Amino acid sequence: MSSTATVEVPIDASANAIRRRTVAQAIVEYLQVQYSELDGERRRLVPGLYGIFGHGNSVGLAQATDEYGTEFPFYPAKNEQSAVHAAIGYAKATNRMSTLACTASAGPGSTNMVTGAATATTNRLPVLLFPADIINNRFGDPVLQQVEHPIERDVSANDCFRPVSRYFDRITHPAQLLSTLPEAMRVLTDPVETGAVVVCLPQDIQGAEFDFPEAFFAPRVWPIRRRPATEDEIRDAFEIIKGAKRPLIVAGGGVRYSKAVSELRRFSGEFGIPVAETYAGKGVGPIDEFGVGGLGVTGTVGANQLADQADCVIAVGTRLQDFITASRSLFQNPELRIVHLNVSSFDAHKMGSYAVVGDAKGSLSSLQERLEAAGYATDADYRDEIASAQKFTRERLEHDLQDFPGETLSQAQVTHVLNEHTDARDALVLGSGGAVELVHKAWNPANGTEIHFEYANSCMGHEIPAGLGYRLATPDSTGDVFVLIGDGTYFMQPTELLTATQLREKVTVVVIDNRGHQCIWPLQVAKGGPDAEFGTQLRERGEATGNFDGAVVDLDIAANAASMGSAAWTVTTADELRAALVEAREVHDRPAVIVAKVEPYRYLSGNGAFWDVGVPMTSERPGNQAGTAEHLRGRARQRFFAATTGPSEG
Repeated sequence: MSSTATVEVPIDASANAIRRRTVAQAIVEYLQVQYSELDGERRRLVPGLYGIFGHGNSVGLAQATDEYGTEFPFYPAKNEQSAVHAAIGYAKATNRMSTLACTASAGPGSTNMVTGAATATTNRLPVLLFPADIINNRFGDPVLQQVEHPIERDVSANDCFRPVSRYFDRITHPAQLLSTLPEAMRVLTDPVETGAVVVCLPQDIQGAEFDFPEAFFAPRVWPIRRRPATEDEIRDAFEIIKGAKRPLIVAGGGVRYSKAVSELRRFSGEFGIPVAETYAGKGVGPIDEFGVGGLGVTGTVGANQLADQADCVIAVGTRLQDFITASRSLFQNPELRIVHLNVSSFDAHKMGSYAVVGDAKGSLSSLQERLEAAGYATDADYRDEIASAQKFTRERLEHDLQDFPGETLSQAQVTHVLNEHTDARDALVLGSGGAVELVHKAWNPANGTEIHFEYANSCMGHEIPAGLGYRLATPDSTGDVFVLIGDGTYFMQPTELLTATQLREKVTVVVIDNRGHQCIWPLQVAKGGPDAEFGTQLRERGEATGNFDGAVVDLDIAANAASMGSAAWTVTTADELRAALVEAREVHDRPAVIVAKVEPYRYLSGNGAFWDVGVPMTSERPGNQAGTAEHLRGRARQRFFAATTGPSEG
């Protein structure tokens, strides 16, 4: 089914025409005629349903989808959380113009979706969730899976969705759909408000009938608007930037969602301003002499050097989260001024920024015109510093990619080989663990591969279902969708491989097998010394100590993946990995899983950035005492950023 297919729905012209449907049936028919539109491109807003049917929705949404879902396919999840991650991947692939609806049965089935909802909302990505709820009429209280509150009788387990949703409602009467569903569509298509939209459906209400007005089912287009910044915001931002000698652009996911990549690259090249990237912004910056790679805790050493003494940061479409700003310790120039271009006023005002609230594409173009007219450009000395920073980054990466005596394949080498293998036809999906640093710091985006990070919620288990969701959204793509994860993430949520097998969909998963949650190991060691590791290794419990310091558990991940229908390989060298990637290209109707066994403790070189985490303020261990003291020295570099005012306010 094409995501842009038009659904023709006969509409009675009579003002009094009605369509008698259940709540679930009305939802299915309504969703089939909702469209989004951006820059003249129109898509089905919610073109399918992903989830698991149980007693709470099998005779409601399941019945409705089966009977009335003529253009509304169902995708059978293996875990309700995975359903939401698949919808997130779908939304990313369509640039937030489409997403999937997700359904789950009452009780734990629905609450399993809470983590996915949090992941969508923190990443500003649209998902539509229909968690089943307890029986509305209360005749049978307490019903199966009901959480009883002795005072607040209208509370259900689904209320835990409230803090992680951008829109929340519970349908207690069919007529509510007349206002709730349009509101849900509005939030899904609003770049500022989008996130998890949750509409709870009590089990008996799903099957309740109602005379819905025929006009309710008329096709509707929801434009995704480009809101312009005000003229005075553009003027004052121009004045701030015009006075900068050492400016730095921080490019976030808003650049991608605004389709402002070409505008950003032109802006950077025209004025000689380096671009550092966030996670969601990875790959949107220039690939020439002004691209300096990832920024912050997992960023390149060169980008962080430039950030240290930048006198003007131009943030574009970013949340400025702690990994990117090194917990607000990265920018040390006392004269720093921050200009933030963002469609969200909430984000645009962070860290004392001068806020330019509007669409990134339009704001960049407006600033471009003013700076060009003023003849603005950075000087030769600063451009030499940029080149020097890039050289330092290249040298550090060359060191990390070498063969180390006595060691096996490194994680950096796995990422490098995958980087060489992919091209502009492909997409890369990742979101937690050591893979984040590997791609943010070391991936060269010059090959054009589309990169999709989830690192707002850093949700382990997100990646495989998100990769499948991406694949479902791009059925006509000639490239492959690659998922890069560690073994810890694989063990947490591999079961959507079975769904991919059922759907005969291809996703290529590269698993870095280092026998544990090894990306946490260096954090423990840094804060507590070489003996501080605890609970991160995939080891048996030791008989002498009772801790997990026994033999490494030897598991065959490839065999596990094969048992779910995947083509599977295990590799131990770079050449074996290259061969497996070539063979995986020839797989077309099922998932492919490549397990790379790597040196467990070899990571990329550090960049000196600070990250503020909790440390033990009291400990009898010398390693913890030393680590905590060093951490407190890092905290001393954290800054309060006073508000950046425009010249007219000065």
